[in-house]
Amino acid sequence: MPNRLIHETSLYLLQHAHNPVDWYPWGAEALEAARSSGKPILLSIGYSACHWCHVMAHECFEDAEVAAVMNELFVNIKVDREERPDLDRIYQQAYQLLNQRAGGWPLNVFLTPDDQVPFFAATYIPKQPRFGMPGFVELMRRLMAFYRDHEDSVRQQNHSLMAALLAGPGRLAVTGYSLHSGPLQEVRRQLEQLFDASHGGFGPAPKFPHPGNLERLLRQWVAHRDDGQALHMLRYTLTRMAEGGLYDQLGGGFCRYAVDERWEIPHFEKMLYDNGPLLALYASAWAATGEPLFRRVAEETAAWAMGEMQSPAGGYYSALDADSEGHEGRFYVWQPTQMQALLTADEYAVAAAHYGLDQPPNFEGRWHLRVARPLSEVAAALGLSITEAERRLAAARAKLLAQRAQRVRPGRDEKVLTAWNALMIQGMARAGRLLGRPELIASAERAVDFIHRELWRDGRLLACWSAGQGKLPAYLDDYAFLLDALLELLQARWRSADLSWALELAEVLLDHFQDERKGGFYFTADDHERLIQRPKPLYDEALPSGNGIAARALLLLGRLLARMPWLVAAERTLKWAWPTLERQPLACIALLEALEEYFQPSQCVILRGPEAELAAWRAACAREFAPRRLVLAIPTDAPDLPFALADKAPLSGTAVTAYVCTGTQCSAPVTTLEALLAQLAAG
Repeated sequence: MPNRLIHETSLYLLQHAHNPVDWYPWGAEALEAARSSGKPILLSIGYSACHWCHVMAHECFEDAEVAAVMNELFVNIKVDREERPDLDRIYQQAYQLLNQRAGGWPLNVFLTPDDQVPFFAATYIPKQPRFGMPGFVELMRRLMAFYRDHEDSVRQQNHSLMAALLAGPGRLAVTGYSLHSGPLQEVRRQLEQLFDASHGGFGPAPKFPHPGNLERLLRQWVAHRDDGQALHMLRYTLTRMAEGGLYDQLGGGFCRYAVDERWEIPHFEKMLYDNGPLLALYASAWAATGEPLFRRVAEETAAWAMGEMQSPAGGYYSALDADSEGHEGRFYVWQPTQMQALLTADEYAVAAAHYGLDQPPNFEGRWHLRVARPLSEVAAALGLSITEAERRLAAARAKLLAQRAQRVRPGRDEKVLTAWNALMIQGMARAGRLLGRPELIASAERAVDFIHRELWRDGRLLACWSAGQGKLPAYLDDYAFLLDALLELLQARWRSADLSWALELAEVLLDHFQDERKGGFYFTADDHERLIQRPKPLYDEALPSGNGIAARALLLLGRLLARMPWLVAAERTLKWAWPTLERQPLACIALLEALEEYFQPSQCVILRGPEAELAAWRAACAREFAPRRLVLAIPTDAPDLPFALADKAPLSGTAVTAYVCTGTQCSAPVTTLEALLAQLAAG
């Protein structure tokens, strides 16, 4: 018989709907059941593409013996962390306080029944004792006995934990700090200190892409062309990631992270929120360096996102599972005999040497493809021209990809999340603009229209669309990331309605998320469900900090449109975050981008004229990669412009007029492209 989760729309919750566990979704019914029964809550948080979530589900939650103990001792609540990042954020922080180390998924937290405060937290728990951990049944019985016999001690610990949660990072900060640009220099030093000179990336395994770190190096090098080490760290890391197993060598797109230092073997789930920023980063890196590999990776990642992750209605789906046919990575790995049966001998000779099939297997007796030898070396060893080697490899890739498409595919989580969509919208818009690929811009536009149509209700956003319905009040990340994405899309093509929507999003941020006393923005709105904590994110985690993205976007828009309250809110956010930003800049890359914008305002180029004439001017402005330049090509007849833009009209008798502004100052308008380019070069 299905449990209560059968009525949910989340794929992750539905994966548990036929467990023998008497699961509740998070809500009033579950919390009242705990209060009235006096049973502690077992809160289990995960997501549909999570490999270890599946392992624990198979071992424990699908087991009748384990389920009987869970049902006897606890009120059991399942949460999809992608739908409820507020709950996940709170209880991950509690895990860190209780265990003094970072958490992860699945997250299993035991809560007191009346106030939902955690007294024990763990990630994966095996059914039988192993890895130095007790078995799940034994652990539950121990916890329940301790809770019954030592409730006073539990309450005392809970009191201390709540004090720590409520006094977390940034909560005691005030707005009286003097800002300076020192953290921008310090983070450059820290990145070099952590750089893995052998394999690229930062720190030991497991290796995460950290696109924010790499974007920081890119901006550093563009601003300081003599910083060759910043360029080397950027190029080497991007190359090793693109040539490793982290990247899908056949289908495009990146997995979540690599379990080894060489980027060779990934944790195989593909998440939308990784691929959007990586798409933007590789497109930017190509525009800055001209490296062909970076362009190819950007184009293939965009093609993967449009082909596999974009719904017919326009929104982007959330994730592809790590598992298929009950095994992690099964969809992606190969045996040499499989490839030999598909390819000609000439094609196999090139593909096997390039992708490492002539070396020992690297994943559970099979081969996961990565670039083991550069194609130029393979061509030389086989006595081929590089052109012929490229032809054979392209033919092999096409055949392998076609055969792989016939396999049992990993599960796809088809919920549409506003924040994650915004990250992909930004990536598509930037890649489309920099690579000259209008179909990417059109893809981003379709996603924006989907969110506006399905997830914008009565002047407020919803966080999630699933099974044909929008639900859940949106979070800080939804508003901040979408605001930032709209600014990127407006550079690729102009629609006045998108600017109007961006202004509405900014106003909601200030009205419902701002901490007017201390500065900064809460993760949840002022009318959100009351939880044990109202998070206020400082650090970049799997996603960049919503406070950093919000502050930078408000600085850009505030200067562009002369909106002083937005500039003040951004400044107060930086001052609120300053103690942490100064002490731990590497943990706050998104806030560092806002700090850079605060001290070095972006150059804004406003082009006005007939739409047919604007394309050439926009393209000319993009010839030189300039990450701190905002170019808006606004047609003469664009409706509903704010005064600050409407005031910059085309001069009479000219086709196009350009206005170049930095901060709050604008130079005299220019009416020839040559004069504009000369002004940009001088600047």
